[in-house]
Amino acid sequence: MRVLVVEDHGNMRGVLVRGLAEAGYAVDAVADGPAGLARASAGSYDAVVLDVMLPGMDGFAVCRALRDRRVWTPVLMLTARDAVPDRVHGLDAGADDYLVKPFAFTELLGRLRALHRRGAPPRPAVLGCGPLSLDPAARVARCDGQVVELSRREFTLLEFLLRHPGHVLSRAQILEHVWGHDYDGQSNVVDVYVKYLRDKIDRRFGLDLVQTVRGSGYRVACADPAP
Repeated sequence: MRVLVVEDHGNMRGVLVRGLAEAGYAVDAVADGPAGLARASAGSYDAVVLDVMLPGMDGFAVCRALRDRRVWTPVLMLTARDAVPDRVHGLDAGADDYLVKPFAFTELLGRLRALHRRGAPPRPAVLGCGPLSLDPAARVARCDGQVVELSRREFTLLEFLLRHPGHVLSRAQILEHVWGHDYDGQSNVVDVYVKYLRDKIDRRFGLDLVQTVRGSGYRVACADPAP
C-alpha cells in the first residue's frame, strides 16, 4: 500500500513516515499544501494522510482541489481541532475520514486499513436535465457544454432540484434542504435564488428548465420527467 503524507511539522512528518514504513507501507512525504496537491494529483496512491493546517494551502482546500480534479484517492485528514464544524468541513471538502491529534498510531493504521478495504470511492453520478449537467463531486455545472458559474447556495439549490426531476418541490422543502430548518432570514429567499438560476441558465441559454408551479413550488422540467 502506497501512502502520501502531507504534514508541515517536521517531527510529526518524521514520526508518520517512520511508523508507516515500519508497518510495511511505501511512503512519500511533502511539507506544504501546493506540493501535496501536485504529488497526490500526479502519483498513484492508495491513501493520502493530510494535515489541515498547512502552509500555502490548507488541507480543506487541497482535498477539495483533488476532488475537483477527479482524484478519488481516499483521504484521511489530521487536525488538532476537535470542533464538530471543522470535522464536517473536512468531510464536505471530500475527506473520507478524520483523526484528531494527538492520536494513537495504531488507530491511524486501523483507519488506513479500513480505507484500503473500502477502496477509492466511486465517482458520483453526473446529474442531467436536457442540455444541463451538474457534477456534484467536481462542483461544476454545464449547459450546452459551457460552464455555468454558480455560487455555493445556487449550486446546492440546483442539485436538489435535479435530484427530483419533474417533481414539484415546495418552498418549505427547498428552504429546509438548502438553507436548513433553523433558517431565520428573508422569507422570499427561495424565490430570489430561483430567479438567479433562471438568469444564469434559462435566460442565458433560451431554455425553460426551472419552472414555477403556481401555488405549489418549483421543479426542473426535463425531456423525460419522472412520473
